[in-house]
Amino acid sequence: MDQDRNAPPLNPLPAIVWVLALPLIAVEVLVSLAEGGLIGGAAGIGWRLQGVERFGLFPQLLAQQWQTGGAPYDQLFRLVSYPLVHGSATHAIFALVILLALGKMVGEAFRWWAVVAVVAVATVAGAVAYGLFIPDLKLPLIGAYPPVYGLIGAFTYLRWTNPARTGGNKYRAFSMIGILMGLQLVFGLLFGGGWTWVAELAGFVAGFAISFVVSPGGIRRLTARMRQR
Repeated sequence: MDQDRNAPPLNPLPAIVWVLALPLIAVEVLVSLAEGGLIGGAAGIGWRLQGVERFGLFPQLLAQQWQTGGAPYDQLFRLVSYPLVHGSATHAIFALVILLALGKMVGEAFRWWAVVAVVAVATVAGAVAYGLFIPDLKLPLIGAYPPVYGLIGAFTYLRWTNPARTGGNKYRAFSMIGILMGLQLVFGLLFGGGWTWVAELAGFVAGFAISFVVSPGGIRRLTARMRQR
């Protein structure tokens, strides 16, 4: 079988996926270099913790903002900044791998702005769910997993609306999220888990829901279904 010698060695990613991934990569590289003593001097060792304090989403703060109508307003950026910092390099690498993989599949089907909408809505939904459902929790929400789960939601939507991808069974589209949630439950029981699954599940639901609107032809299909009812 003939092979295309001019084909790239790796399947190219949609540009918007790199736009979303590069800030995460840049932050993790800087923090990891600082922890290794290569930059930042002695103070660099604490950059990760400082990043968590500066960008993390603290439930108690969000609960306070909910009660005050948003004040202090200068802290609202945490709703979208928490994915920038991770607990460790391993934590970041796994998130980035899934982001690139799911981003490629969703980005090839959605327009660039639709991918941004999925990630943005999932990011905010994850933060709100984490902050308001468990407001007494002191551990901040960090890491890109809620927006990544938003992409999983968008990918699930693609499979759900295309029976050919699931062998005619639409409910098989939800197998990925079912497996992931099951694995989290097992690891939580074995090693002790936190509450980040609340944010991740909210990100998935938000990504799936917004896909009804931002996917190609989504508004038309949604309108048609509403008329049928």
